[in-house]
Amino acid sequence: MRLSTTTTLNPPMTRPASIQTPTSEYDYKLPRALVAEHPLPNREDARLMIIDRRRESIVHAHFRDLPFHLEEGDCLVLNETRVLLAQLTGYRTRTGGRWQGLYLDHDAPSGVMRLMCKTRGRIQPGETVTLQDREGIDRWQLMLLARLEGGDWAARVDRELPVMQLLDELGRIPLPHYIRDGNMVDADLRDYQTVYARQPGSIASPTAGLHFTSRLLRELIDAGVRVCRVTLHVGTGTFKPIASETIEEHSMHGEWGEIGEASIAAIESARADDRRVCAVGTTSMRLLESIVLQGELRPWSGETELFIGPGHRFQLVDALITNFHLPRTTLLVLARSFGGDRLVRRAYDQAVEQKYRFFSYGDAMLIV
Repeated sequence: MRLSTTTTLNPPMTRPASIQTPTSEYDYKLPRALVAEHPLPNREDARLMIIDRRRESIVHAHFRDLPFHLEEGDCLVLNETRVLLAQLTGYRTRTGGRWQGLYLDHDAPSGVMRLMCKTRGRIQPGETVTLQDREGIDRWQLMLLARLEGGDWAARVDRELPVMQLLDELGRIPLPHYIRDGNMVDADLRDYQTVYARQPGSIASPTAGLHFTSRLLRELIDAGVRVCRVTLHVGTGTFKPIASETIEEHSMHGEWGEIGEASIAAIESARADDRRVCAVGTTSMRLLESIVLQGELRPWSGETELFIGPGHRFQLVDALITNFHLPRTTLLVLARSFGGDRLVRRAYDQAVEQKYRFFSYGDAMLIV
């Protein structure tokens, strides 16, 4: 069976157009001290809040307790995307002003990259940037060729060099701003990747998966939990706050994903045995809920623009492991839509009261 490579899944939101939800409903106050800037020494020691939708209950545990909350035959769906070393640093060759770039994608035949650029002053087409490695040593020249629609730049280095090699040699982990103002340390090269990351392509980590260790995955598999893998490459829009006044007005970004035959078979086996499909992270959730839009479960690859919000009818996912998300983001909208708005609001209140650690390097919840 061949995978589709052209399908874009972009369904309308399922609520009546007359119902509008103010984006301000997804705001909340968080003490800055609760934002985790480093992971725990042992990933699985993170706290895990268990939210039961049927009982409307909240129980506090640790991530290492996950095998007690999943059952034999359940299907755990992991997003095996790998974070690219997508952040480039250097200085404008002519002026010496600091420059920072974020790799977005590239054209393989020509080696021309698409970048987001950050610097003081106005950049002119044809200007060069001196790229530096992670030690601050000058390496190569980058020419900024043209400004693209949307404000990104087309750019190319001054020598024939595979783009992935360039990123591996010079790039940094593109940390979100709330982690040490985006300043990478060497440990982030390991800490900001899941232990099962395989497919390079993301510019942000699927952070719910950061809590897994190889030991914990073995324990789950030994207990009879099915583990299957999908890919959804996380893009720049994932963590951006919703700028519109209502969430219904938000224009959802597209992300490329893929699911193969083996993963489809594992999911179908779990459903046939009346077991649960548990998405690890909002990225896995988004991919799984996208593929059912085909009308049947089958392998797929392409881009999804699915926005999961209030009124979404969940068809494939029974449980969700996710972190605590930033206010006014599509991730928080998804979590509250799946877990029940009032119940997840209460969970966030308890998380603040009990000093859970928030965001990418923080604690997690399991919604069942």
